[in-house]
Amino acid sequence: MTRTVKIPGPDHPITIAPADRRVVVRAGGHVVASTTRALALQEADYPVVYYVPLADVDPAVLADSDTATYCPYKGDASYHDVVTAAGTVSDAAWTYREPYESVAPIAGHLAFYPDRVEIVAEET
Repeated sequence: MTRTVKIPGPDHPITIAPADRRVVVRAGGHVVASTTRALALQEADYPVVYYVPLADVDPAVLADSDTATYCPYKGDASYHDVVTAAGTVSDAAWTYREPYESVAPIAGHLAFYPDRVEIVAEET
């Protein structure tokens, strides 16, 4: 299958920068991730997405999902469920294991859906 690959530019900008804040992710009252090393990805006019280093995510709460999606700007995404004592949040997080070169810094990071878990970005 041929995939369209798009490069960010003036019509669809993508910037990635250190978040300069503590990002805390909770699910069912459980802290899933806490980091001061998150990356803030700003894509076009979408809300900022925080990408948390995998090393700062509690691996005990992650379960691989069968879900996969494709973004022409970032590449293939794989998904994770978040499992806590409060229950399972399906497809709560995603990662680009081999992102396209234009967004390479997000490799080794996980992003979370703000409508599925609580994400707090605190000033440091």
